[in-house]
Amino acid sequence: NMIDLAIEAKVDCVKFQMRNIGKVYRSRSIKKSGEDLGTEYVIDLLEKFELTKEEHFKLSQYCSKRGILYLCTPWDIESIDILESFGLSAYKVASADLTNMPLIEKLIETKKPLILSTGMSSMEEVQYSVNFLNKNNAKFALLHCNSTYPAPVHDINLNWIKTLETIHPIIGYSGHERGIYTSLAAVSLGAKIVERHFTLDRKMEGPDHSASLEFNDFKNLIIGIREIEKSLGSGKKRIISQGEMINKENLSKSLVASRFIKKGTIITNEDIKVLSPGQGLSPQKKSILIGKQIKRDIDFEDFFFESDINEKKILPSKYKFKCRWGIPVRFHDFKKFNNIINPDLYEFHLSYSDMDLKVSDFLEGNYECGFVVHAPELFKGSHLMDLASKNDNYRDFSIINDCQSISTVPYGS
Repeated sequence: NMIDLAIEAKVDCVKFQMRNIGKVYRSRSIKKSGEDLGTEYVIDLLEKFELTKEEHFKLSQYCSKRGILYLCTPWDIESIDILESFGLSAYKVASADLTNMPLIEKLIETKKPLILSTGMSSMEEVQYSVNFLNKNNAKFALLHCNSTYPAPVHDINLNWIKTLETIHPIIGYSGHERGIYTSLAAVSLGAKIVERHFTLDRKMEGPDHSASLEFNDFKNLIIGIREIEKSLGSGKKRIISQGEMINKENLSKSLVASRFIKKGTIITNEDIKVLSPGQGLSPQKKSILIGKQIKRDIDFEDFFFESDINEKKILPSKYKFKCRWGIPVRFHDFKKFNNIINPDLYEFHLSYSDMDLKVSDFLEGNYECGFVVHAPELFKGSHLMDLASKNDNYRDFSIINDCQSISTVPYGS
């Protein structure tokens, strides 16, 4: 059931733990002085809930059937031998065994990638194990971890991830805190692997359940991780997205003429003002524009352009593509573009204000190209078109307005 739910939450793998209690803990038949009560409690729980070798094999087979990666944490060398017979593709090393060099040495011999948690270990202990792994050409990742169940957020020291990355380039986070926010933050700090405990019910018996995520939180964690991954980008340079380009044109400012300017005029500060939209010369170029002799007539509030500075007119290329191509235009743009380029297709973007225009003022005769129409989505009074509205009146309103927009389009060639 847990495997099925984990798959539904869209995890990349599920991981279990295998241990031979007699190979991990001192014999309980001999009373040891100073034996910790916590250890006795843990052993009692393990004896009650530990999965058998056969049950582990059954789970690994079920994972294979469901197409999800089965991993396991071996706590002793005997468990490694058993898991090797399952054909595991990688191994997890618990924080408790980061300093267990015989166990790590045995795992290195499998030549499988290793994921090692670093909870409870000092910087020196982590570095020692990393040196040992590197010396033996192991492929591995390190997970930052606070091995408290649940881990208090003020003890987690998430920025240690950045220090850990200086020790080894592939790092991740194994979280035992309540909630999902710290794990999400770990991804933004560079974690490439996130491990979290999963439970059907946090009220179940055992020390790990209170530090585990139930299904909804686990699913939301993965959704959040995938969004963060998409949003992080490369960080190498600032890229202006297509949406920003559109808004930059609509919202930013341009240098425009404060009066009619005759060709040959030397531009002064009084000839310029700054207005939206951002379709013309950037206001950052104002000092360069002042003192230039203009080679064209400029109407009141028309844009200044880059060509007014460098005196080189920018002309369109002879565009060629392997497929048919086109450009989006408004009615008032069409003539200008049709005089300088020859696309296969024009896409007319209409606003509700275009509904009041006479198409014949902008289009006349036949044109040797195709066209499509992007009807208005926003109508006067901030009404959004919604042809699937459950409100009959609003749906009818959308249909009427949409039909009006379609009726304005010049059907023909």
